[in-house]
Amino acid sequence: MPRVKGGYVARRRRKAVLKLAKGYYGSKHTLYKTAHEQVMRSLQYSYRDRKVRKRDFRKLWIVRINAACRLNDITYSAFINGLKHQDVVLNRKMLAELAVNDAKGFADLVAVAKEGLANPKAKEVVETVFVKPAPKAERTANHAAHVAAVKKAETVETVKEEKVEAPKAEPKKVAKKAATPDYESMTLADLKALCKEKGVKGYSTLKKAEIIELLTK
Repeated sequence: MPRVKGGYVARRRRKAVLKLAKGYYGSKHTLYKTAHEQVMRSLQYSYRDRKVRKRDFRKLWIVRINAACRLNDITYSAFINGLKHQDVVLNRKMLAELAVNDAKGFADLVAVAKEGLANPKAKEVVETVFVKPAPKAERTANHAAHVAAVKKAETVETVKEEKVEAPKAEPKKVAKKAATPDYESMTLADLKALCKEKGVKGYSTLKKAEIIELLTK
């Protein structure tokens, strides 16, 4: 079997991996196998931590805004709530920049937020927006009670319909009229089966007419 060499394609692939591993500790930037393992792991971490970094920065911005709010005698939650009622649209990043670099501008925003909280219309909105929903157990109990009441009403309606339709005795009269069967139209096998049900003895060797005579007696 002839020997197959990778050629420049394999070399380019390995060089690309080693280029990504440049600056890694020890053999992770020189040996292809260890470099490839570390590069794959590093790419996974970078993908995950791009999302985590956004969370970390938001936490940092909120800490800075809260610290500046405490200096102006207001809490972070009340400050954000007041800005919403005043229709001030600023994200946490810009508010944090103002809190660190422009204390006077941030104090003006605090005054605007306090005006929004002092507005009676804003208080009504706060009460309507922040009403706590009922606990999950209570909601499920109410739902179960509602379902049980609906089922009970449906059963009561069906019972009433059955009571209305009950006084019909015509089928019983018809059954009494048809109590005497027509033996002539029955087959010999049916007649023998009927004799067996009634307990008639000696019917197995009889003919049809003889069996009919036995049954009509």
